[in-house]
Amino acid sequence: MRKLVLLSTLSLFGVALLQPGRGAIVYRSSEGWSVEGDASSKVEGSAAEQMRKAEKFEADNDPKSALAAYRALVKRYGLSVIAPKAQHKIGVLLERAGEYDEAYKAYEIYLTKYPRGEDFESVVDSMYKIAKLFLDGEKKKLLGVRVSSSMSRAQEMFEGIVKKAPFNKTAPLAQFNIGQALEKQSKFPEALVAYQTVISRYPTDAIADDAQYQIGYVRLREYREGSNDRASAQKAREAFEDFISRYPQSEKVPQAQENLKTLEGGSAKSTLEIAKFYDKTKSYKAAVIYYNDVIKSQPDTPESAFAKNRIAELKSKVGEDALKAGPERAETGARAQSRRKLEAKVNTTSRPDYVGPPVVVPVEPDEVAPPVRPKMRTSPQNIGPVPPSVEPALPEALPQDPELPKPPQ
Repeated sequence: MRKLVLLSTLSLFGVALLQPGRGAIVYRSSEGWSVEGDASSKVEGSAAEQMRKAEKFEADNDPKSALAAYRALVKRYGLSVIAPKAQHKIGVLLERAGEYDEAYKAYEIYLTKYPRGEDFESVVDSMYKIAKLFLDGEKKKLLGVRVSSSMSRAQEMFEGIVKKAPFNKTAPLAQFNIGQALEKQSKFPEALVAYQTVISRYPTDAIADDAQYQIGYVRLREYREGSNDRASAQKAREAFEDFISRYPQSEKVPQAQENLKTLEGGSAKSTLEIAKFYDKTKSYKAAVIYYNDVIKSQPDTPESAFAKNRIAELKSKVGEDALKAGPERAETGARAQSRRKLEAKVNTTSRPDYVGPPVVVPVEPDEVAPPVRPKMRTSPQNIGPVPPSVEPALPEALPQDPELPKPPQ
């Protein structure tokens, strides 16, 4: 009985738990838990009253209490008409405090829960600014301490903007910056896809020409830092030429032209290195072919002058005939000798006055003709019964050899 009376008293008047340096934490059946003496923890009876209290904390330069009040409003009155405003305020206060990652999350909640809120455009702009900070090197916090920059987080932020606000004015820039973040992570194939998406999805936006230029630049980086082969150089060259053709008025056209010159020079140097390799291994005929390629592609360059001088030196060293492109030298060795003898015999038998035995030309293993496949039967008339196998009759008596003795009678 005493326990029942005690529980009834607690439910009616509340339970007070004292903590050092703070007011008592009190539970009331109509309000829930709150800190006695702390007005920010108490949720008012209506959304409007809670909003006024949160704004009062903000006006009094108490952002911590204001943030708690706005969060309480969204939690208790999330369906009210002023809840979107409170959610926006949560992001603003976190952004002012330098909690950029948490602020972005708060803005993202706004776009998810209140996509038709009046602060939609402002929220997207704030999200873009935060993502740009991370792209420019803003360090990510770990347990409240900024430890390192995170390009992957910047990429996720821009992707969130494109996904939740694809028709916003910042969406083309966000898509372009996805490519920038991927490029800074050296994820070149993914970056190319991101830039190509800008061109295909937002072709009339001013950022489309920058995206086309970046495609060429990424190809150039792939050539320099990756394979360094002709195929990569050709792809970069085509991308820059496409950029100059499609956007001739762009301010980046001079830079694209300089990049093309760099690619042409790099291609000549690559070909020259191949020629030097064959030259070093004494494959002079192959070396001359590549030296001529350098002379043809870059007629007025130091590489071309070097190639001309080296071809002249090789001609004086081994002779011009040894450098001409053509069939390889005659076959030598035992196999070549047997081949020549066989050819001589065949030529002799072809004469009209030849009276000797016929010459059978052996077929080498690599020249054996493939077996002829039987013709497929395509009609019932071609299908007949298999003839029975008839064994020959046995002789009635064995033939007698006159030199062998006769058996006894």
